[in-house]
Amino acid sequence: MTEEMKSSAPQADPAVSVVGPGEGETIVLGDTRMRVLEDGSHTGHRLAIAESVLAPHSQGPPQHRHGRHDEGFYVLSGTVRFTVGDEEHDATTGTLVMVPPGTPHTFANPTDRPAVMLSTFTPDLYVQYFRDLQEVLAAGRPPTPQDNIDAMSRYATRPATDLA
Repeated sequence: MTEEMKSSAPQADPAVSVVGPGEGETIVLGDTRMRVLEDGSHTGHRLAIAESVLAPHSQGPPQHRHGRHDEGFYVLSGTVRFTVGDEEHDATTGTLVMVPPGTPHTFANPTDRPAVMLSTFTPDLYVQYFRDLQEVLAAGRPPTPQDNIDAMSRYATRPATDLA
């Protein structure tokens, strides 16, 4: 077979990843439950996807900036309050919020009902941050602000201290 024939021969398709209901890696961070649907291992680390359930009246992380990844949030149910700099946006079911690198942001559930959102991380860099925080919690203590800062810094993320 010539080189030209080899390069034009059909290539095997990459393996398709299917994650069914109730499947995926579960990460519990206080009153937030996250289900990792894709950790980047099936996308060449270009994309990670997680479903998060925010308990009523739950606070999110402190405002922070990602240096190397985009983060997307699609609200599947409920209301999630996004704070971007000094602006607040109440995102209801069907709303997409995209946060580019360098943009200060946080989120919370200010309501009496759970909120569910689908999050994307492009590239997949930030999934390991949630695993790191879960390990701190599994050790039997809540993460300190410094634990959070240390974990963020490993993934090109820093607190937006100018907005505290």
